[in-house]
Amino acid sequence: MKLILYSKPGCHLCEGLQEKLEQIRAVAIELEIRDITTRGDWFQTYQYEIPVLYVASPTPRLLPRPSPRATVQQLESLLQKFES
Repeated sequence: MKLILYSKPGCHLCEGLQEKLEQIRAVAIELEIRDITTRGDWFQTYQYEIPVLYVASPTPRLLPRPSPRATVQQLESLLQKFES
């Protein structure tokens, strides 16, 4: 499963979500991090929303925003619902 995480440097919520995603073992994940500060269109769209997580294929789908308190197991469960 390919995921896209819109993030920016210094975002503690983004860093926390990324760390948890990297710990997931029940779902094979390919994680692409997109720094919103590198493109104006990303910054305009996501500056107040990050972290934003999409399933990339076949058509990008926005995932519900997980709670910062969500456990790795809860994230695994969420991702399993969106596996193709």
